[in-house]
Amino acid sequence: MISAGDFRNGVTIEYDNNVYQIIEFQHVKPGKGAAFVRTKLKNIKSGGVVEKTFRPTEKCPTAHIDRADMQYLYSDGDLFHFMDVNTYDQVALSADQIGDSLKFVKENEMVKICSHKGEVFSVEPPLFVELEITETEPGFKGDTATGATKPAVVETGATVYVPLFVDRGDRIKIDTRTGEYLSRA
Repeated sequence: MISAGDFRNGVTIEYDNNVYQIIEFQHVKPGKGAAFVRTKLKNIKSGGVVEKTFRPTEKCPTAHIDRADMQYLYSDGDLFHFMDVNTYDQVALSADQIGDSLKFVKENEMVKICSHKGEVFSVEPPLFVELEITETEPGFKGDTATGATKPAVVETGATVYVPLFVDRGDRIKIDTRTGEYLSRA
C-alpha cells in the first residue's frame, strides 16, 4: 500500500479495478480547506489517461509489473510466438495484445513481455534496432541542402523516413519508441 502523499512519477497502483501508472502528480495546499494530491494516471492496459484527485492520507495498493526477457520466434496468422530463453517455455500472444510494438522487431530478437498477475498487457521492443532498407527511391545530387527526407521500407515491412543519401541495402539504426531514423549502422 502506498499513500497519496508518497506518490512519485512512474509508480504503478491499482485503483478502481485497473492498473495505472502515475505520469504527473502535484501536492496542492489551498488557502482554505484540506490539502490534496492532483494526479494524471495512465491505464497501462488500455493506454488511456485520466485525472484524479486524492486526499494525502488515501492509500492504494501498489501494482507489481513483471517484465520478462523473451525471444520473439515467429508469427503465424494472428498469433505471435515468444520463448523464455532460460526455461524454453513458449507463449503465444494475439495481435490485439501485441499492437504495433513488433513493427521494428525481426525474428529471434529479444523483447520484454510486461504482465500483471499473469495477464500480458504489452510487449516492449528493444530501444534501438539495426535494420536493412529493402525499398527506397534514389536520392538526387544537390537535394541534400534542405535536410529533406524520403520514405524507406525496412526488412520488417515498416516505413521509416530517412535522409536522401540513404540507399537500398544500407543498414540503419532506428529508435523504436518514435520510429525515427538515427544513423547509418
